[in-house]
Amino acid sequence: MVPPTTTNPSLSLTEEGNEQTLYQKIGGICIAIAVLSLVAAISGVGGAYSFLLLTIIIGMFTLGVVSYALPYYKGPAGIRNNGIMFKTMTNRGTIAWIFAIVLTGFYIIIYWFPWMFEGLIRIFDPLSRLLTNQPANQWFMYGAFYTLAVLTMGIRFIGKNRNSRYHVIRTFSVMFFQLGFAFLLPMFLKKLNEPEFYFSYFWPLKFSYLFPSDVSSLINSGSLGVFMVFWGAVMTFIATPILTYKYGKRWYCSWVCGCGGLAETAGDPYRHLSDKSLKAWKIERWMVHSVLVLITVITILLWLNSYYKGGILGSVSGPFAQWYGFFIGGVFSGVIGVGFYPIMGSRVWCRFGCPMAAILGIFQRFKSRFRITTNGGQCISCGNCSTFCEMGIDVRSYAQKGQNIVRASCVGCGICASVCPRGVLKLENGKEEGRINDKPITIGNNHITVNL
Repeated sequence: MVPPTTTNPSLSLTEEGNEQTLYQKIGGICIAIAVLSLVAAISGVGGAYSFLLLTIIIGMFTLGVVSYALPYYKGPAGIRNNGIMFKTMTNRGTIAWIFAIVLTGFYIIIYWFPWMFEGLIRIFDPLSRLLTNQPANQWFMYGAFYTLAVLTMGIRFIGKNRNSRYHVIRTFSVMFFQLGFAFLLPMFLKKLNEPEFYFSYFWPLKFSYLFPSDVSSLINSGSLGVFMVFWGAVMTFIATPILTYKYGKRWYCSWVCGCGGLAETAGDPYRHLSDKSLKAWKIERWMVHSVLVLITVITILLWLNSYYKGGILGSVSGPFAQWYGFFIGGVFSGVIGVGFYPIMGSRVWCRFGCPMAAILGIFQRFKSRFRITTNGGQCISCGNCSTFCEMGIDVRSYAQKGQNIVRASCVGCGICASVCPRGVLKLENGKEEGRINDKPITIGNNHITVNL
């Protein structure tokens, strides 16, 4: 682990700890007020004061997160993960399990029992009417909370990683795409009575955008709907292969995707919890590629069924696609993918279930210029890189051998390079030739050999 760094050279360790404790107390009080306001809203207390209650919830939550983030902005820049392995919230302790259960329960209620949140949903009516001219539903409430989490925790992530221009820019990027493309723009389209379309999601992640029923509906909606179909097709079949060839899957997973944006910001405190074992890697490969194969087969079958006027799947075509959306899009990406952050790390969905990550990973592994280069001679085997890899890659094993990291699962977040105290790792977009070095340097206890 990297030795602890004081946040202000003029302060002693005791004074620094007291300062951080003060910020944490302020943040805790604000979060507590936000939680109490949430409970009041759920119980139906609010009524005519819904806007005030919503303002308190958003304001107190934002102020609480910012209070926790302030120490990262004070003193010299540099990533500090001091004590993260000893906190019950970030090391599968009791509080982490409680938080995981509460978070999972929130998703379960959203998907199956939204009526239980009727009071909470209603306080979002003023904001929903402003953006869509319609009363709020559970998905508007969910989108608002999701966006708030990305924005506020993004402030924390930027402070923590402000020594790296790469991390600052990519965090602003995911915050921009979540707020603009995944929340405000779709709501504005609804206000104009246009299809609710998410321009930052496309097949196979937003699988239904290439289903015949959705394509037909969009085309019949008018010229804007035709453009949406065109946009989805171009991004799926043209832009995705080109951008992944040039930059690897990081252009999407770490810069654009809302799922990745939540994992990088709100999920950052849990990134070290990802399983790095070989068994986990095998399970990951089987699961994520199985989901990709499943959605590909479903899409093809639906188009064949449409072409043959229902002669293949008959009346089961609709439910067939709906069940996929329910289990994969709802249960996996939502309930498990986010609810299990405090237990399995921040990229559970990205590692084991996301079909977009799977297809981008195939491009990255076999036809891309992206790689993480290593300087094995400088590696001191501290293990920081492996510890904080959210995708469960044992980065240290590559670094010790001086072997380039070319893994389908790597999202190019660059944290491994940032936490390395020796500058061993570097994200590069070079020539394809020599990207995979099969004859790395092997470092032993008493000697270094080159495998020729």
